[in-house]
Amino acid sequence: MVGGGSSLTYQAVFAKDLARRGAESQCGGRVPSARWTVLAVALALLLLPGCNALNPLCGSSRPAPVISSLSASTITFAEVQQGFLLTVNGSDFVSSSVVIINGTTLSTTVKSSQQLQVTISTDLISGPGSANVTVNTPSGNSGYLGCNSGGTSSALTLTIT
Repeated sequence: MVGGGSSLTYQAVFAKDLARRGAESQCGGRVPSARWTVLAVALALLLLPGCNALNPLCGSSRPAPVISSLSASTITFAEVQQGFLLTVNGSDFVSSSVVIINGTTLSTTVKSSQQLQVTISTDLISGPGSANVTVNTPSGNSGYLGCNSGGTSSALTLTIT
C-alpha cells in the first residue's frame, strides 16, 4: 500500500507511471498508443501482489472460511431433540459456505460474512457426546493461475451433554 491507499490504487499509479515512462523513452516523445496503456495496466494487475479479486484471471475465487466461535460450545441433548439453532461466528463466509458437523453437510443460512446458522436435530446427533464443526466454501473457477479459492475451516468442538 502507498500512503494508506488500496492495492488497486497502487496498481493504477504504477500502470500510469509505466505508461508515462514508456512515452518518454520513445523517439520524438510520441504519446503511447492505447495498446501500450492497456498492456501496462494488464501487467500491473497481474504482476503486483494483491487480493485475488484484483487478478482478472482468478475469476470467481472465494476466500477460505475461518470460524472463531459457536453460539454455544455445550448444549444438552434435550435441546437437540427440540431442534437447536446453532450460530457459527467467523469471517470470510460467502453465499455458498456450508456448515459441516461430523462430516454431514447441513442446510445452512448465511446471515452475513461473519455468521452462519444451522439447526441441529436428532437426525444428526443421536445422543450425548461431541461433534466437530467446520465450515466449507467450495472453490470457484480459479484453475491453476496462482489463485486461492475456497476451502475448509479448522474445526471447533460442540459438546452435547
